[in-house]
Order: sequence, then structure tokens, then C-alpha cells
Amino acid sequence: MAALALKDKIPPHNDEAEQAALGAMLLDTEAVMSVVSYLKTGDFYSNANRRVYEAILNLFNHGRKADIITISDELQQSGELDAAGGRAYIASLTSVVPTSANVDYYAKIIQDCSLRRSMLRISGEVTAGSYDETTDSRLTLEKAQQQMFELTEGRQTITFKSAKEIVPKAIENIQKLYNSKDAFTGIPSGFDDLDSMTSGFQNSELIIIGARPSVGKTALAMSMAAHITIKGKKPAAFFSLEMSDMAIMQRLISSEARVDSNKIRTGFLQPKDFTSLIDAAGKIYDAPLYILDMPNLKMLDLRAQARRLKAQQKIEIIFIDYLTLISSENYQIPRHEQIAEISRSLKSLARELDIPVVALSQVKRDAEGKKPSLADIRESGSIEQDADLVMFLHRERESEKKSGDDQSKQVIKTELIIAKQRNGPVGTVDIAFHPRFTRFDNYSGT
Repeated sequence: MAALALKDKIPPHNDEAEQAALGAMLLDTEAVMSVVSYLKTGDFYSNANRRVYEAILNLFNHGRKADIITISDELQQSGELDAAGGRAYIASLTSVVPTSANVDYYAKIIQDCSLRRSMLRISGEVTAGSYDETTDSRLTLEKAQQQMFELTEGRQTITFKSAKEIVPKAIENIQKLYNSKDAFTGIPSGFDDLDSMTSGFQNSELIIIGARPSVGKTALAMSMAAHITIKGKKPAAFFSLEMSDMAIMQRLISSEARVDSNKIRTGFLQPKDFTSLIDAAGKIYDAPLYILDMPNLKMLDLRAQARRLKAQQKIEIIFIDYLTLISSENYQIPRHEQIAEISRSLKSLARELDIPVVALSQVKRDAEGKKPSLADIRESGSIEQDADLVMFLHRERESEKKSGDDQSKQVIKTELIIAKQRNGPVGTVDIAFHPRFTRFDNYSGT
């Protein structure tokens, strides 16, 4: 009975508020500017009111004043005058309110009703999806979460602030930075020259690290994750789609202990090596690092795990190794469209959780033998568009071969190319790669 009663209920709306808002806009042009910061066309429940609002916006966008005559003519020309209630209805709108003083109040009532209708629509879709056994329940849940997030994002009221309001907050923020003596506003990667250019990895940003195979994408990400969690004590998650958690941990212990990874694989270790490994393992044991070994990972699973880690472990950054191995739920669409969808979803996730998301990506084979550029990102140009920061690892293969006979003391100079930075400079920094330890460090120039 309760379900039937709910079904028969009229969706939330307020005709009086809608008419009052429209009447205020017809009386005062400034009221139009107030209302457009709150409402979209679809926020009006009444079809007639929606059409009148569309006509007002159309006139406003063309620099014309909206009044009873101009609105009637606009609707007449578009053939929607009757659907909007006719001239008599439009004329009656101005008699609903004596003044436009309370137009913001009316707009907020309309917005609240529209929000409630949207929530009812989403809950209805969740209910229908829950009964549909042909649909993956996780997909239904992910869709609902995404819709709710978009609903929240889309309901941010457009406002402006005066310099008098902003200046004190800006000075307060600068003072905090001064008192903390912290050179970085984001999470330091551990590479001094890179952090000087980026001021650390910033919250809500999608960061892409691209390179050809075997150049060291995973090693670089692990070096960054180790610095952030072991030295910085900041919680981080490492999603691995290519390597097992055991292989990652073995490589991480080798890197931190600076013990040759070949010795670990073969077991030919000296007593001092074993001591170094135990010490490194102890440091990693205490680090707030969470590794997820998830081959064939779907985007909805990644988002669910990321939300869980953020809620339970308070993670401050996510690493994904690597982007193009993530599976899309939309198998029917072309691969480049799937990657575009995944890229947008990762950017959305970074904003939702308000943390940096660092994703590794392969570059095209055409990039072999030359420095990679934004055009070389594999699968889709949307990655370039969605990313806030794009970096490429590059080193000459020939230089590796020339110095590759004896790698026991080898340090390979590698370029880290910042090809795009939405809020900072681009350029190239040098870092040092240690093949024996599969580790990157700051480049000392020696």
C-alpha cells in the first residue's frame, strides 16, 4: 500500500514559486541575472513555465529585455505561444509578485524541488536495475553513485566574490604556507626538480606518466609511492593491473634496500645484503601503502575500491599501473571510446575524492627513437585533454647499450619531460635510473 501511495504522489514542485520567479524576471532585468545562477531550463516542472523561461534566456543572451510583449512575440515566432499558456498567462505572471526583491528565494525553492525530482528519478532507476537480473548489480551501483556525484556537482550555485572577500583568505593561506615552511602545496614526489616545477601533486588532478615499454614507468611510480608513504608517511594506494602484489613488494624491497634484484631472484645474497633487505622490509612494513593486485580490473571496481580506501584508510594519492589495461563495461563501443570513457572517469574520481590520481600509460610505437610528445599517448587523445599534468620518461636506447655491459655501477640519466601542466610550467628535468635496483633517484650530474 505504501508503494502504491508513493507511486501516486505528484513529483515535488511549486507552481507559485515558478510563476513568481518568472514574474520577477519580467519586471526586472537584474532578476534574470540572479535566477540564471541558480536554475537551468529543466528545473521548471511546468511545461508552460519552462518554455517562458527558455524565451527569457534567449532574449537575455541576445541582449534584449524580457517583458510581456517581447516574450509573447518571441514565443509566437517559435510557434510555442500556446504551449506556454498564451498571452493572457504570460501577462498574469507580473501580477503574481509586486517586486523582484525575493527572486533569489523563489529560485532556491524551484532548485530544491528540481533536486528532489532528480533524486526520485535516480532512486527509481536504482530500483528498476535492482530487479533486472540481466544487469550487473555493481554496474547499477556505480551508475547511481556517478549520477549522484554529477547531481551534486551540477548544483553548485554560480556566485562571485569581491576582492575584499578573497584577499584576506589569500593572505591567510600564504601565512599558513609561511609558517609551515613547506615549499610544496601538493604531495611531493621525491624528485626535487620535478616538485619545484609542480609544487607537488595537487588534489583533484589527473596525472599521466607515459613511456615506451621497459623505460621504467612502473619503477618511477613505485619510487614516488615509496617516497610518499615511507618518508612522507602519507597513505597511498597502488593499483597494479600487470604485476602481482608479491612481485611489486619484492621489487620495492630491492629498491629500498639497494640490493641487486637479480641477487634476490636467484637467492645469491651476502649476509650484508640480507641485513639491508630486512631493514628495508621493516620500513615498508610500517608505511601506509595499500597494494591492489587486480588483473582485468573494471572501472567500476576501481572506483569502488578507491572510495573504500579513501573512506577507511584516508589515502591521499592513487597510482594506477596502468590506464590502458583497465576494462570498460561498454564492450560494444570502439576501444578508443572506451579509453576516453575511462580517462573521464579517472578525472571525475580525482575530483570526487579530492586527491591526485597518477595513471601510467604506454605511448605509441611511432615514438620509438624520439622524444615522446602529447600526440604519442596511446589509444585516445582524450587522455591528453582530461589530464592536468602529463609527463614522459625518455632515454636513448643507444646510450643504454654503450654502458650496458657492466651494470654493476651503472646509473642511467633519464629525462622526465613535463609536456603539459595545466597550472604550471612545462620543461624537462633529469632523473637517475638504477637498473640493478629498478629505482629512480634525483640526478646528481655525476
